[in-house]
Amino acid sequence: MPNSVLDAIKEGKWDFEPKEFDDIDYDSTVALPGTDEKLGVLSARLQLGLPLWHPKDRRSYDDSQAIPE
Repeated sequence: MPNSVLDAIKEGKWDFEPKEFDDIDYDSTVALPGTDEKLGVLSARLQLGLPLWHPKDRRSYDDSQAIPE
């Protein structure tokens, strides 16, 4: 069973549906979009078979709701 969409494609399994995750199953990030830090988070999520995007990820420079106090 593939762990991610990329693994499924490599194995030729075109009907693969990834496991569903709740927001509490993985952490959000305050890393700015496009930064090496954000790309590292996305890479780690991909390798773990997690969704790339978390609803509470920081989306812009002025994203005060996602910045911890």
